[in-house]
Amino acid sequence: MIFPLWEFLVPASADLVMRLEEYFLTNIKYYYLFQRINACDRPENYESLQQEFASQPLVTIFPNGHLVSRISDFILYSVEAGVIDRVVAQYGPSTKQGAIVGGQTSCKAPELAAFEKHLPADVEIVSCHSLHGPKVNPKGQPLVLIQHRASDESLQFVDDILSSFGSKHVYLTGELHDRITADTQAVTHAAFLSMGTAWQANNQFPWEISRWVGGIENVKINITLRIYSNKWHVYAGLAILNPAAKQQIRQYADSVTELYKLMIGGHREELKRRVKAAGASVFKEGTEAQDLLLSDEVLDRFSLSNQTREKSPPNSHLSLLAIVDCWSKLDIVPYDHMICSTPLFRLWLGVTEYLFRNPELLDEALDTAIDDNTFRSDDLEFTFAARAWSDCVSFGDFESYRDRFERIAQYFAPQFPEAAKLGNEMMKTILEKTENKS
Repeated sequence: MIFPLWEFLVPASADLVMRLEEYFLTNIKYYYLFQRINACDRPENYESLQQEFASQPLVTIFPNGHLVSRISDFILYSVEAGVIDRVVAQYGPSTKQGAIVGGQTSCKAPELAAFEKHLPADVEIVSCHSLHGPKVNPKGQPLVLIQHRASDESLQFVDDILSSFGSKHVYLTGELHDRITADTQAVTHAAFLSMGTAWQANNQFPWEISRWVGGIENVKINITLRIYSNKWHVYAGLAILNPAAKQQIRQYADSVTELYKLMIGGHREELKRRVKAAGASVFKEGTEAQDLLLSDEVLDRFSLSNQTREKSPPNSHLSLLAIVDCWSKLDIVPYDHMICSTPLFRLWLGVTEYLFRNPELLDEALDTAIDDNTFRSDDLEFTFAARAWSDCVSFGDFESYRDRFERIAQYFAPQFPEAAKLGNEMMKTILEKTENKS
């Protein structure tokens, strides 16, 4: 009996194959069921993959997806959302009768539409999505399962297989998954992408400048570099193919622009009224018990800078003010989706809470935005960047997204190894903190 297929079309998927093989070898419940893991990548990677998995007894590498699909009972497509329709159209008709098919894309609308369009009617569909990046330990992280067109028995079958990751399983529809991922990821990514764009436009390496020192600044720098060190398509698909994400990224750009205009216009009272009203809307009474914050004193440990914190001037924190204004405008309550939140979202929410639940710090940021020009040029470039990323997403332009992303990634690339080390340590601390709070 031959059971699961993992059709891998991205190199990072090799880790999943090895994790599953180890699980099946050590779990007697599945050892007799799973006699082979069938896998493939792009045809040009066939020989190198054969060599890579030559010592893995349960893994068989095939030249293409047709050969894998026709003999496997569980098939998982691990491809970018932007090409999922083309790939399923190519290999879907070869799917074995009665097989279970799923996908790992971050946007389920095009994935499920592709399955409905190209898979035979006798094939069941149970999709999934791990809500964390490739460098995060999946243990304890949310893993969404979508019973789109399948029996309860088939859902349980997939549930058992994916339990090897040690993740927390969450059961959603494809539509709700896309809405939640938009709420928790779209604007978060846009904010950090815009920060990197602004620093590059100003020809800055922020860790070399004393005014970018401190707990919140460390978060901005480390997470921005963490995002740019990943593949561009990880973020492009979620932003461009998810209608809810497009709306939210546009609102974020609008919030950044409108708040910046109040700042440069000297409209102190209007700025304070708008920002504090947004804060009251998002951080409602009673949410203090859900506090996920790490203090500046803790986050100070994760700095790329050699500067001391005492030299860091006040910051307008336009990126944080705008995220709360955006959430308020869209009636998003960030705590509603904590069960499906990514580590990046929890971190971004944490530092935002830190600013908004500290009245003195918030007033300092608002006064700085009006009175101090120290960050004025940075805020200008950040505003340009937020609008540019929003336009790129609104036009659905994958190539422009890729070009912009890779150009900025190249600028920061020399710092990626050290940033990854610090970022991983910071993420581990944050995950421990949020687990303790929850």
